[in-house]
Amino acid sequence: MASAYNRSFHVPSFFSELKQLDEVHINFDLHAAVDGLEEIELGGKRSIVQILTKAARSGVRLADVFDQELFETKLRRLAHGYRARYGDLLKYDVEEEIERFRGYRPELAKYAIDGLTFMYSAQTSNKNVIIEGANAVMLDVSMGSYPYVTSSNTTISGIIAGLTLNPKNITETIGVVKAWLEQSSRRLAENGELLQVENAAVAGSVCQHPTLNLVVVKHGHMVNYYTSLNLTKASLARTTPTIAYKDKSTGKELDYYPADHNILDNAEVVYHEMPGWKKSTTNARTYDDLPKEARDYVEYIEKFIGVKIKWIGTGPDREAMITRG
Repeated sequence: MASAYNRSFHVPSFFSELKQLDEVHINFDLHAAVDGLEEIELGGKRSIVQILTKAARSGVRLADVFDQELFETKLRRLAHGYRARYGDLLKYDVEEEIERFRGYRPELAKYAIDGLTFMYSAQTSNKNVIIEGANAVMLDVSMGSYPYVTSSNTTISGIIAGLTLNPKNITETIGVVKAWLEQSSRRLAENGELLQVENAAVAGSVCQHPTLNLVVVKHGHMVNYYTSLNLTKASLARTTPTIAYKDKSTGKELDYYPADHNILDNAEVVYHEMPGWKKSTTNARTYDDLPKEARDYVEYIEKFIGVKIKWIGTGPDREAMITRG
């Protein structure tokens, strides 16, 4: 398990799943309990307590777990601080968790290594390293749609810092983009911020025609410098990509994602209408197998973003993928 100096994980879940991890700061049951209380304070907004304890330099790192006395001292201190804040509202037994970790400790040791030396060795011995991001660009705490973001860097900067990658050795950066995003016909508002709902069934509303926000994709490219794109779900009959925002107060079109939320809140979306395709793409195996309207759509995206689309997903099966030269 490569310790990446900026990750967290829940140890009981680790032993139930025994999957590969790349962690450092430990996520305890204490964090889950405090998260719930802080969400109530924040009116339902999600809190990431383990990230906050890391920033405050009060978190417990994986290395601390193997020093029993240090580990127990730090965890008791952390629990005491939250107990002083929340009192009896905090349903958490620190001694019970300490006892569990006495059993976890020898098992965890089998999976823990020094992540820095592991990654350095891999890179200096010319091994291929593939990294997959879990969260989208707009969730990045620095470059996303702040404050509606997660609490870490989900872009290429987080990969470099979290895994101590040599940025000079990155040979390819692939952006994975859906050919469309469902939008809910019912606009949900939270503190005045309009939210897009990807799964309209969850929202209990009816989907309007799908669209792809190319302004956001371009924003992702400006942050990550994609060398190619993977376009998924290219099986749609109607396409109207978003190409700009129009500032209502000035009438000016913005072909970039505005950092100022006042501009975004008062903007109109500018669409580029394109004919869709009704022919199924499921059996398409080459680019020429796609309907002309689908190829025009792909090429419009490439021109707008300035990045080649190398892969096109044409159906739900693993083999339903067109690879372009």
